[in-house]
This record gives sequence, structure tokens and C-alpha cells, in this order.
Amino acid sequence: MDNHDSTNQATPDSALPDSVAPSSDQSLRTISSAELFHGAREVLIQHDEKTYRLQVTRNGKLILVK
Repeated sequence: MDNHDSTNQATPDSALPDSVAPSSDQSLRTISSAELFHGAREVLIQHDEKTYRLQVTRNGKLILVK
């Protein structure tokens, strides 16, 4: 994902104190599902020390499973 402009990256929520929520006017990084999945029906997402599975259903919806 090197082709994304670094100015379009928001601060990760984990880097913010609990009392600070990102405001709606901040620029958020947007990734298309086509770019994320690269033609696959599921991807694995590593978050901290846990692995999550993001799946595309038959109806085109997304499901995130721990």
C-alpha cells in the first residue's frame, strides 16, 4: 500500500487516549475492498496478538470473525 499519500493517513485509534475520539472532519485513510481482498473472498487481519478473518458473504456483505 505504498501508493497512498502519507498526508491521507489518520492517527490510529490505538494511539489516541481513551478520552479522545477522532473527529468526523479528520481525513481518514480509505481502502477499497477490491484492493484489500485482491480477488479473494477472505483476508486475515493481525491486530495486536490476535488474528481476525474478514470474509465477503454470498450477498456481498462483510463479516469480521475473531
